[in-house]
Amino acid sequence: MVHIALFHSVLGLRPFELLAAERLRRAGHEVVTPDLFGGGNAATLDQGFQLLDEVGWVTVADRARQALSGMPDDTVLVGVSMGVGVIADLWPERTAAAGVVLLHATADLPPVIRPGMRVQLHAAEPDDFAPPQRVAALCRAAQERGVDLEIFRYPGVGHFYTDPELLDHDPGAAELTWRRVLDFLG
Repeated sequence: MVHIALFHSVLGLRPFELLAAERLRRAGHEVVTPDLFGGGNAATLDQGFQLLDEVGWVTVADRARQALSGMPDDTVLVGVSMGVGVIADLWPERTAAAGVVLLHATADLPPVIRPGMRVQLHAAEPDDFAPPQRVAALCRAAQERGVDLEIFRYPGVGHFYTDPELLDHDPGAAELTWRRVLDFLG
């Protein structure tokens, strides 16, 4: 069993994240899905960014930190789009994490990271939140610092391709993503 903290996108904690958490629980893992917006949801990215502005990044990060406070140090961090940004803020404090899964966006490695740290990136190709230059920089940094990085790009799908409630959804790419995530956690 792996402990997992799954951080939602800028659209808020929605059925997608709850279903993803349930899928991970059925595989035998313990999962928390903190509501970083305190109940707020959005239908579009623009509305989501407005909601984020209203809630404030400091509050979002504090809520994430609070959700992790009772979790083991080796909890795996999983972020969906904006949730990847949350991970980027918390990662320097969670150096013992067993792994990190970046869904729909990329992040920079923290200043201190242990060699052998396992990281997966899953993103559409192209995707404004995982542009080629940022992915290449992540690859270089991982190689230089001994991070076990796997990158999976999904050509021709939309940003939120794993979310069945959104127009970007691609069932084949979504299923492949979750199989790869479960293999990573196994």
